[in-house]
Amino acid sequence: MLAGGTGGAALADGIRLVAPDTELTVIANTADDDEFWGLLVCPDVDAVLYRLAGMFNHQAGYGVRDDTFHVLDALGRIGEDTWFRIGDKDFATHIARRDLMQEGCTLTAAMLELGKRLGVRARVLPMTNDRVRTRFATAAGELSFQEYFVREHLRPQLEGIHFEGIEHAKPSPEVVAALRDAVPGIALSTDIIVGFPGETEEEFQETLSLVEVAAFDDAYTFKYSVRDGTPAVRIKDHVSEELKTERIGRLIEVVRRVAKRKNAGLVGTTHEVLVEGPAKRGDLLQARTRTNKIALLDGPSEWIGTYRQVR
Repeated sequence: MLAGGTGGAALADGIRLVAPDTELTVIANTADDDEFWGLLVCPDVDAVLYRLAGMFNHQAGYGVRDDTFHVLDALGRIGEDTWFRIGDKDFATHIARRDLMQEGCTLTAAMLELGKRLGVRARVLPMTNDRVRTRFATAAGELSFQEYFVREHLRPQLEGIHFEGIEHAKPSPEVVAALRDAVPGIALSTDIIVGFPGETEEEFQETLSLVEVAAFDDAYTFKYSVRDGTPAVRIKDHVSEELKTERIGRLIEVVRRVAKRKNAGLVGTTHEVLVEGPAKRGDLLQARTRTNKIALLDGPSEWIGTYRQVR
């Protein structure tokens, strides 16, 4: 299941209670994550984890039940701004997550390890290992999700919302595997921008690896180009046009190889298609499968607008 916050966490906990033997995987939002005192705080992912571990603070609506705030109070006494209330037990989660990630764990691997330590049977997965942040353009300037909701209580006039980092964020292999397990035969598509400012060869190799692992049915690929008014305009570390052209060529080669392999697996199988109309060439009809693949078939015009089984 997909969880956007405390409501999704409550639903996951309800599934656990009524169907305890269900193999549950929860993919949780990370766009509202933030950093405080050098620690990554993942409110939505942690809410799911705490709910499933039976330690969620229902009264506060976040954090750990029966928590204390000695560390936060001490931070306040030495002049730190403590508007974001993190309890002592909650701090422990953030410290452990930081240590796991400093040891080389991805965010996903760190959360799976924390789930094991807390005795959670379900798999709680962040939506991505990449950094994505909700940003609010307001009359008081740009604010993070936590600043706008928690500190400012939505007071400044809202002028716009954007998701920083979403342009190059990718689902983790664990998320892709969970989707394929939950919905056999699912079709996955994506848009990929090559040469985003600052893109390293290592990061590009991660993109190629993801295309192989996710086995996308469709991947629309583009070279990054400057768009006035976007946050990326402020980034100066641009990739050369020559390198962008070289990388997109390599990417298209991988996309085509994956598509050819997937299409070869369909040979000899039967699928339901919706007949759309005449094909662009010959006397054939064009149809689409439920996963948006185009099929050409021979048949009468009366088939247009109907479903047919094709092999």
